[in-house]
Amino acid sequence: MNNKRSRLICLHQSRAMTRPVLRKMLKSDPSLIQFFSYLPQDFIHYFGMKVERANQLYKDLHDPEAWTTIYNDSNHYTIITIDDPFYPLPLRAIQDPPIVLYAKGNLQLLSLFPSLSVVGTRYPSKEAKAKINYIIGPLIDQGWTIVSGMAKGIDGLAHELAIVKHGYTIAVLGGGFDYVYPSEHKKLFESLTQTQLVLTEYPPSVRPIRYHFPERNRIISGLSFGTIVIEAKAKSGSLITVEQALDQGREVYAVPGSPLSTHVSGCHKMIQDGAKLVQNTHDISEDWEAGKEKWCRFLADFDIFS
Repeated sequence: MNNKRSRLICLHQSRAMTRPVLRKMLKSDPSLIQFFSYLPQDFIHYFGMKVERANQLYKDLHDPEAWTTIYNDSNHYTIITIDDPFYPLPLRAIQDPPIVLYAKGNLQLLSLFPSLSVVGTRYPSKEAKAKINYIIGPLIDQGWTIVSGMAKGIDGLAHELAIVKHGYTIAVLGGGFDYVYPSEHKKLFESLTQTQLVLTEYPPSVRPIRYHFPERNRIISGLSFGTIVIEAKAKSGSLITVEQALDQGREVYAVPGSPLSTHVSGCHKMIQDGAKLVQNTHDISEDWEAGKEKWCRFLADFDIFS
C-alpha cells in the first residue's frame, strides 16, 4: 500500500483534507511522501491550517486503521485517482476536477460518448415524465449516456427511463456509498450499481450534507457534452448545475412550458439568458453531430496517457 496512489487515497480520506490543500500538496511534492513525516505545526506553517484541522490530519495519516479502510474500500468499490489511465477524460478538462472517485458498477460507461446531463426539480409536474420520455428516450435509444444525481424527481425519472430502455446512465452522489440518499432510492441505487454506474468523490463513510450537492453538480455537468434542464423553478438548485456547465464550456439546454406553470420558470429564465430551447430530440442531437469532432479533439488534449 506504500505507493503514491495509496498515499493519495489516504490523504483524500482524511476528515481534515480539502481539495485545495490536496492540490497544493500534489504540486509541492508529487510523490506525497514528505507529508507523512510532517508534524501538525508543519501543516499549519505550509498550508495555513488551523490547529484543530492540522492535528486531525496528523492523526489520520498515522492511524493504522486508515490503510485497512483503504484496503476494504478497494475490495468493495473501484477507487479512481486523477493519475489513473481510466479516470474520465471530460473531468480532467474542468477547473476543479475530483482528485479521487469511488465507483460501483459498469466502468465502461465512463468512456462512452455522447453523454448528456439531465437535471431538474425534485417536485416535477405531471407532464415531466412525458417530457423525459419524448426528449430523452430517443437519445437513450441512440446510445447516449444519461448522467444525473439520483435525486427525487427529474433525476430519478431519467435514471429509471435509461434502465427500462436498457440504455446507459451514470448517477453521481452527494455522499458516500454507506449512506444512500434519498433513502427511498435504495432500490434504484441497487439497480444502478448492478447494471449501470454510480460515482461519488466522497469516501464510503461520509454522510451526505447540504453543501456536497452543489459540489457534486460540477461532476454531473463535467461528465457530459451538455446539460438539459427538464423543469426548474426560478431558484431551483438545478440552476447550479447549469452554472457549472457554462463555466466548463458545455452546452446548456432548457425545455419550455406553460407561462402559467411555476415548474418551468427557471427554464424560461435560462432561455432568456441564452440557453438553447429544446422542443425535441433533434435539437440536441444536431448540436452533437455538428460538434462531436471538436469535442473529441478537446478531450484528446487532456489525455495524458495517449
